[in-house]
Amino acid sequence: MNPATPTGIAVLIAIVNSALLAVLAAVWLDNYREFGSTLLLGLLGFSAVLLVENLISIAFFFNSMRTLYAMDPLVGRVVLGLSLLELLAVSLLTYATLK
Repeated sequence: MNPATPTGIAVLIAIVNSALLAVLAAVWLDNYREFGSTLLLGLLGFSAVLLVENLISIAFFFNSMRTLYAMDPLVGRVVLGLSLLELLAVSLLTYATLK
């Protein structure tokens, strides 16, 4: 996989998203243990689902590079755009949580 392609950049962004989601999950789990709030439990579930989605996408990128993402440059750019939007959302949520 060439990291300079849109698909390669999307993989790197998915790795960053996974790291941020792991941080969020750790903070929210700690807070849930302390406060027991159902809101924190919901946030923990939210981060867990997105983390699983990112890990699956990373595995898919590495195992299926000869399929759809590699064949069509438009699809690679769309996946990159969606990954960037998710990165923005998760970054804002991480910033707000850690403040």
